[in-house]
Amino acid sequence: MSATETGRSYLFPFALVCSLFFLWGIANSLNGSLIRHFQFALDLKERWQAGLVDSAFYLGYFVMAIPAGIFMRKFGYKNGVLAGLGLYALGALLFYPAANVREYAFFLFCLFTIASGLAFLETAANLYVTVLGSKDTAEWRINFAQSFNGISIILGPIIGSMFIFSQKEYTKELLATMTPEAIAQARVESALSVQGPYLTVGIIVALIALLFWMSKLPEVGRAEEQSGKSISLIALLSKYPRLSLGVLAQFANVGAQATLWGYFADFKVDLAGDEHLGIVTWLYNIGSDSTSEKIANYHMSFALVLFMLGRFIGTALMSKIEPRKVVAWYSIAAVILIGGAFALGGFPAIICIMLAFFCQSIMFPTIFALATKGMDAAESKQASSLVIMSIVGGAIMPPLAGKLAGSGGMLMALIIPFLCFAYIVWYLLRYPKLSAGKVG
Repeated sequence: MSATETGRSYLFPFALVCSLFFLWGIANSLNGSLIRHFQFALDLKERWQAGLVDSAFYLGYFVMAIPAGIFMRKFGYKNGVLAGLGLYALGALLFYPAANVREYAFFLFCLFTIASGLAFLETAANLYVTVLGSKDTAEWRINFAQSFNGISIILGPIIGSMFIFSQKEYTKELLATMTPEAIAQARVESALSVQGPYLTVGIIVALIALLFWMSKLPEVGRAEEQSGKSISLIALLSKYPRLSLGVLAQFANVGAQATLWGYFADFKVDLAGDEHLGIVTWLYNIGSDSTSEKIANYHMSFALVLFMLGRFIGTALMSKIEPRKVVAWYSIAAVILIGGAFALGGFPAIICIMLAFFCQSIMFPTIFALATKGMDAAESKQASSLVIMSIVGGAIMPPLAGKLAGSGGMLMALIIPFLCFAYIVWYLLRYPKLSAGKVG
């Protein structure tokens, strides 16, 4: 963790930035709980409407990624991080009044605000860890840092199961026995259940922001960036084909992830509501009084354990094998697993989807590093903005999957991640044949 030309140690700033990866993992993994929860709490009639949770969240990345890159270029990494943490904390705290109002649009605005903050954090942090040390180990560093994200995302479904989901499962049969007044009160209580978790997250993020404000972070490559010539985004995409195709790969990756994560509870309840993985029932001590929604979220949490293990194992492999080859193997396996889930259905489909979490674990950081490789400091921040902006795939793909599910059942929703993973495989296999970073 040092710059080879100066010998300067970057261990402390690297450790501090790793905390950011932990923070945004919680925000991302809570969305799946909200999608299922809001269907009852806010009386959403269509499944695709619930998918707007992901749409609002990932739209924040699309809108704010380029402004985040411009902001960082002008004010530096540290101020970019502080701006991101401020927006993150604000969005989380706004959940409190949103739950009182119970307007879906207000909740979507809260999620958009959180994601706007994360756009700053991811634009800054994903790039920052690649420059804090040798260029030769950039892919390893970003995967190692993203491993902390893998740890934190396990918490989202657990928080959803313990503090957000109701102790009762409001099935159509149960609702038929309740009075309109009792149903309305149950919806109010369900909406209010999000206040505590998000208030806690908002306070923690605000405290982390204070720690960053008090710390000194090196502005690596600042002099080179200020002296370099600016380049338009279109010219940058034309200059680096690895970047242009990598932006599409990241779009596909996040679209697949948002679909699988956001609808996991729906997959589990609809395809295998009464069948459970033995290790999950044992690990989480699931009893007969647990609702199918809670059990689905426990399975989601275990799938995210696999995601975390995939990160650590993938990172270890990258220390000995070319990172592109490792992520290519993972991607091919993901295509096979999602295809298998579609073909098999039922509980085997759930097993395949859970294993696909393992395969997807290293895709985001490795695609990011490959797409932004071989650029100077000024170009890197602009390229980082473009790759982060492609996270909008998470806003577009889940509603499409929801439409497919509405017309043909949840298995049809798997068409979206299957096509996304297939494109990623194509990009990774074609990567060496692209120019060595530049055209012409």
